[in-house]
Amino acid sequence: MIIYNVTVNIDESIHDEWLTWIKEHIPQVLGTGKFEKATLSRVLVEEEMGGVTYSVQYRSYSREALDAYYREDADKLRTEGLKKFADKMLAFRTELQIVDEYTVNFK
Repeated sequence: MIIYNVTVNIDESIHDEWLTWIKEHIPQVLGTGKFEKATLSRVLVEEEMGGVTYSVQYRSYSREALDAYYREDADKLRTEGLKKFADKMLAFRTELQIVDEYTVNFK
């Protein structure tokens, strides 16, 4: 399983508007059928550049599904955010491969 991670720093002047938008954008990305779920997290470390930072982690079904997302959907979906928020948003993307997962069950 591959996690497609998008880390975004948002200028405080558009924070509330962006947060509303991203909560609509994530279901659109999931609607491509290439991911099984997504997690939106706020990064708690303060950045020197200011702003508020978030991470969106999309769990892809497979490497092939993620590659299909890049080919078929990514440009269109990325462009929407860039048009709307321009220089008030800085994003970078990484891919993470899940090696193992662990849970604990206290009874």
